[in-house]
Amino acid sequence: MASIYLIRHGQASFGAANYDQLSTLGQRQADVTGQFLSKIGLKIDAAVAGTLSRQQETGARILAGLGDPCELQTDRRFNEINNEEQVSALLPGLIEKDPVLAEIAARDFGDSKDYQKIIDAVFNAWVSPDCPDCGITPWPVFRDGVQNALKDIMKSVGAGKNTAVFTSGGTIATAVGLIVGAHHSGFYQFYEPVMNCSITRLIYSSKRVSLSNFNDAAHLQLLSAQLQESLVTYR
Repeated sequence: MASIYLIRHGQASFGAANYDQLSTLGQRQADVTGQFLSKIGLKIDAAVAGTLSRQQETGARILAGLGDPCELQTDRRFNEINNEEQVSALLPGLIEKDPVLAEIAARDFGDSKDYQKIIDAVFNAWVSPDCPDCGITPWPVFRDGVQNALKDIMKSVGAGKNTAVFTSGGTIATAVGLIVGAHHSGFYQFYEPVMNCSITRLIYSSKRVSLSNFNDAAHLQLLSAQLQESLVTYR
């Protein structure tokens, strides 16, 4: 069996002028993930990232932690869902029908929990068959792009090989939803919980692809332990 490891980028810079960059914590998360993959002896035969800076830096840092890293390829089909265009196009219509959502939107998304509620509502409106044509990337186009990108990896990398894909939460949720055959209303359940630098593993053969594990971030306990050790040493 061959494997595809879908790895979400490290923590981005929420609230900063440029969100699309790793925070200091995000950089450490990526470094620790690379150290973990090296320690367990996982050989990565091919690596792909979307075009976003946070995806590219995560991939570069993780691969740098491996003894014999492969070249990082780029495929924009692994970019994140465009939340900004969805919010801009769909939120006005949603808040007209939902006073609670309107109240949340009026707070200007300053709180990450508020922002997550907005994304929940907008995402589910976007994937619905009833989503109006409002000039943004349609869900079927994004969904099929992710599916075809995975198929291309399966065809090109070969049997018994490991591929690392450095991507984002919405893209991982789309891949997982497709593999488990989720209804359009069920994709979001795989989106919200995806943790930074978590690892989702797909295994495949020439005839089938299966979900081996989802959103595994146990390796980041190493980061937590290191931080605690530093605090104790400092004291």
